[in-house]
Amino acid sequence: MAEDIESEENENILVIHRKITAAFEPFDYESKNTVDVREIGTIMYSLDCFPTQADIREFIAEVEENSSGTVHLDRFMPAMTKVLLENKFPPIPRSKIFQAFKVLDKEQKGFLEPEELTKFMMEEGEPFTQEEMDEMLTAHTNRKENVIYYDKLINKLTADAPK
Repeated sequence: MAEDIESEENENILVIHRKITAAFEPFDYESKNTVDVREIGTIMYSLDCFPTQADIREFIAEVEENSSGTVHLDRFMPAMTKVLLENKFPPIPRSKIFQAFKVLDKEQKGFLEPEELTKFMMEEGEPFTQEEMDEMLTAHTNRKENVIYYDKLINKLTADAPK
């Protein structure tokens, strides 16, 4: 019985290692088992982890090779395995995101105007860049009405959205 549990745990770890390797490799441009530290956030997001920028900086400090600007897979693998096993950076539930948008939508219209969303996203919390905002608005603004229906936006952005 104990052997079965241990075997299952080992198999889970192997699956996690394969996922991590598959997420890491596309950014290993020189095939040296290293990636630029600037890719770490993208790799983490691709593994369904949603850390803050501060969390990413802290993680990089833990795994970076002597302030070289690179992270080796040998250092990344155990740290990322621990993050995944502990479910350290889970996505924010759809309901919480929806509540936040409702607070921003003071008139409860069900939408925000691009200027409103830009103001909130660039001035509060972890601010978006202008480039990030332009991409978001291009992708999510209703072109006919020039508004962002946040329910639709949340459905596109959340993993637990109704299908």
